[in-house]
Amino acid sequence: MLGTQLAQLRDGTPTGLTDADDVVAGFDDALLRGFARVGEQDAAALTALADAVAGTPLGERVAEAVGKVTAGSVGQGHLAALAGARSALLGAAHDALLDQLDTALGRHRAPWTPTGAAGDPSPARAAARSWLHETALAGWRGIDHEVLSAVGTPVEAALAEPQSRRLAVLLDGFAAELRAGLPVATMAQVPVRRWADLWSRAVLLAQDGPAPVTAIERVTGRLLPFGVDVHEHETAVQVQLHAILEPADDTPPRLVRVTVGAAKVATIGGPAVWRLLSAYPVLLTAIAQRRALTVTDLPAQDGDLHWVDGQAQVGEPADPFATARVLLGTATATALPPLDRHPVAIAEPVLLEGYTVHDDAAAIDLDGHRLAVALDRLPAGGPLTPALVAASSTCLGLIRWDDGRWLLQPLAVQATVKRRPVEAHNGDWADGVTDPKVAKAESRAGDAVAVLRERAGRLLRR
Repeated sequence: MLGTQLAQLRDGTPTGLTDADDVVAGFDDALLRGFARVGEQDAAALTALADAVAGTPLGERVAEAVGKVTAGSVGQGHLAALAGARSALLGAAHDALLDQLDTALGRHRAPWTPTGAAGDPSPARAAARSWLHETALAGWRGIDHEVLSAVGTPVEAALAEPQSRRLAVLLDGFAAELRAGLPVATMAQVPVRRWADLWSRAVLLAQDGPAPVTAIERVTGRLLPFGVDVHEHETAVQVQLHAILEPADDTPPRLVRVTVGAAKVATIGGPAVWRLLSAYPVLLTAIAQRRALTVTDLPAQDGDLHWVDGQAQVGEPADPFATARVLLGTATATALPPLDRHPVAIAEPVLLEGYTVHDDAAAIDLDGHRLAVALDRLPAGGPLTPALVAASSTCLGLIRWDDGRWLLQPLAVQATVKRRPVEAHNGDWADGVTDPKVAKAESRAGDAVAVLRERAGRLLRR
C-alpha cells in the first residue's frame, strides 16, 4: 500500500458515521443503567435509535419496542428488535468504512449472497434469552453475583448443542468480564461499548427461527499463509490465520481465513496457549515453519475455511512476504455476512514497505502520511515485540478501524537489529518456543496445560 492510498483513508470518514456512532453510544449508556427504569435521557436515546432506522424494515418493530421499554413493559422480543437496530447501524458503518478501504487498496470483494434459511427452536437459546433479558433490565451497574451465577445453566445447555457453542463461549466470556468488574458502579472506566457489543451479539445469536445462511462449498488447492492474529481471553483463545488460497480449478486467488480456538482458564497465557491447539498439528506446523498447505475438499463459507487437519498436508516453504508481494494485490476478498459486520471486525491484510517508524513504534510514516500502530494487539505468545516493530522497515499486517481512526496491526516484520536482518512472525512459536530465554522461563514456570489436563483426568477417573 502506497502513501497516497494512506492519504485516501485520512481524508475523512464516510458521511453519517459520526451520527450513527452517537446514536449507538446513547443506547449503550441506557443499557449501562438498565431498562427496569428508563429515565428521560435514556428515553431520548432509545427514541433516537428508533428514528435512525425509521425508514428501514426494522422501523415499525423498533418503534414499538422503544414504546414498551419506556413504558416499563419490555419483553424478550423487544430487546431483540433493539439489538437488531443497534447492529444494523454498526453494520452500515462497517460497510461504509470497508468500501472506503477497498477503494484505497484497489481490492475487489465478492458480494455476500444468502442462499437459504436454517434454525429451529432450542431450549438452550431460550435459556440464554431469559438471562440476557435479566441483565438488560438490571443494567451493568445493577449486575450482581446472583444474576451472574444464573448464566451457568444456559452456557451448559448451549455447549451441549453443536450449533449453539458459539453462543455458549460468548456468554461464558461475557459473564466472566462482568464478574471481574463487580461492583461495576465503582469501576474507574466501564467498557460500555464492548459490553453492549457482546450483549447485542448474544441476543441475536440466541434467536430462534429462520436466518439467512450462505452455502458451504468445498475447496481444493494450495493455501499460502500470510499472517496470524491471536485473540486471547481469560476463558478462550482463538487463532486466526489470514492466507491466500490458490484454487486447483485455476480460478483467481482468494483471501481466506482459518480460525481455530479452545477454551482456557486465566492461568494459561503467553506461549502456553499454543499447546491448547494440539488437535491441529498440520496447521501449527505450517504456521511455525512458514510452509504452504495443500487442502483437499475443505469446507468453506463466507471467506472462512472450516479447518479439518486430516484434509491438509504441509508442503514446500512459502515466504509470507513473497506471497504478499506477488498475490495480495490480485486476490479477491469476501464480504462478511450481516451479523458479523461491525467496524471492529474490519481486518484487511496489507504489505507496507519503506516506511519510517515514529514515537517508539506507535506510528509509521509512509511517503509523508502517518498511520497509527496497534502495539497493544501484539500477542504475548509470539516473538514480535514493539522493539522489533520500531526497528522494522517492512510489515505484514492488518488495517483496522478503532476509536475513530485507522490502525495498523503488525503480524510480521522484517527489521535490522545490531546490523543484522531479523524476521519475526506472530505464529513463529506455534510449534514450540524458539527463543532460548523465553523457553527457559517457560520451563521454570512449568507446563500449566499439562498440569490442568492431568488434574482434569483425575476428576474424570473418580
